[in-house]
Amino acid sequence: MIKIAPSILSADFARLADGVAEAEAAGADWIHVDVMDGHFVPNITIGPPVVAALRKVTDLPLDVHLMIAAPERYVDAFADAGADILTVHQEATTHLHRTVQAIKHRAIRAGVSLNPATPAHTLGEILPYLDLVLVMSVNPGFGGQSFVPTSTAKIARIRRMLADGGIHDVEVQVDGGIGPDTAGEVTAAGATVLVAGAAVFGGVGTVAENITAIRTAAR
Repeated sequence: MIKIAPSILSADFARLADGVAEAEAAGADWIHVDVMDGHFVPNITIGPPVVAALRKVTDLPLDVHLMIAAPERYVDAFADAGADILTVHQEATTHLHRTVQAIKHRAIRAGVSLNPATPAHTLGEILPYLDLVLVMSVNPGFGGQSFVPTSTAKIARIRRMLADGGIHDVEVQVDGGIGPDTAGEVTAAGATVLVAGAAVFGGVGTVAENITAIRTAAR
């Protein structure tokens, strides 16, 4: 089943709880939380206290995407805050296997993300240890960017790598420029989780209408 994970990066930060409630009522599967440090990416967003606050207002899985340098320093903080999934960037940590193991040690799901210019084949050694692979279909740091077209082929390559390795329980997530116009092609390529921010919280319809439009296109 295709999962929709609205990104609160595009929600109204003055009423985050309301935005999450709207998304949950509209049938969202996960809530995607983008954490940025102003170093690994050129923007600063939120930290563990906001994740802890969101944990109090939703039972949906909190899908926390750490776009930060040396994310291993904050695994425990975000796990304690209530993250259900922690995704780190391959480009941001020197000892990726160790970082993934630290996440798994906290009994939460572990993901690894790739920037648009990072080749899919660099995941080869870490794939057996993952619960999720996140393909960035924009350069990370800001919401509302346009989809990078080569992302579709990268999703398909990762899906083939998983199949060739006999790995069948890893989600392939895509984040960036996802909306009704791109949902179909990325799910056809093998994506199972769609992160959408601007298309959900800033689309032409209500949050419910926008999620429905993305899910319909994904089918």
